[in-house]
Amino acid sequence: MTDKKISNQHQATFDGIRQADESGNEYWSARELAKVLEYSEYRHFLPVIERARLACQTSGQKVADHFEDVLGMVEIGSGALRPVEDVRLSRYACYLIVQNGDPSKPVIANGQTYFAIQTRRQELADDKTFAQLSEDEKRLAIRNELAMHNKHLAAAAKDAGVDTPLDYAIFQDHGYKGLYGGLGAKDIQAHKGLKKSQKILDHMGSTELAANLFRATQTEEKLRREQVRGKLQANQTHLEVGRKVRQTIRELGGTMPENLPAPDKSIQQLESAKKKQLKKKTDQ
Repeated sequence: MTDKKISNQHQATFDGIRQADESGNEYWSARELAKVLEYSEYRHFLPVIERARLACQTSGQKVADHFEDVLGMVEIGSGALRPVEDVRLSRYACYLIVQNGDPSKPVIANGQTYFAIQTRRQELADDKTFAQLSEDEKRLAIRNELAMHNKHLAAAAKDAGVDTPLDYAIFQDHGYKGLYGGLGAKDIQAHKGLKKSQKILDHMGSTELAANLFRATQTEEKLRREQVRGKLQANQTHLEVGRKVRQTIRELGGTMPENLPAPDKSIQQLESAKKKQLKKKTDQ
């Protein structure tokens, strides 16, 4: 079976065990998820749930909003039922759980991509304010968020052994090459017809910026979660995450980032126009 067929099969499985309560809120059963993630016994899955709870708390989220201890019923011999402990998991809880799994297993690797992408899409769908922004406003919002996360990524890379500015430039290029099908920063710049003085991130639309934001956040998490050490390993990690994001875009039928057009105005031009508008309002 091809990798794509395996990926599609796993994604269908994750969708297949999704449930909804009386109010229409989606959730997953921890016991069912454990089986899909190929844990031989539920008790072996419990430590993973606890690590995910801790990660949820550390991220500033309310654990009770994402992990609900419940009693389920299972059938035993002769059709009788007995209660068993279970946990109702939100999509975000599932995401945290698979992040603690073994990425060498195809079902775990596909689960990481599935829940990460779906969680991000849900976050954006729930953000009515963001949805109502114009394209230029979305670009400014995502670019500012990306600037913040790039600082976090730089700190994680430094902890992994990426020390000098040259080291970091090479590290960043690996991420771009993964996401852009082998194109580094200078290649992207040339491909989009930008001048050497123009930063590629400042000449991206909201869709392309969002893909790069996802690349940055997932690489930071992977570097820290797996305690990656050494420049070569950090570079490889960034490359792999970029490739995974590109693969997901392809599977969702999206346009490859290098083929997305550069907007007419740069981020600097948008910020300048925004400042002028604010000043004009203040002066009135």
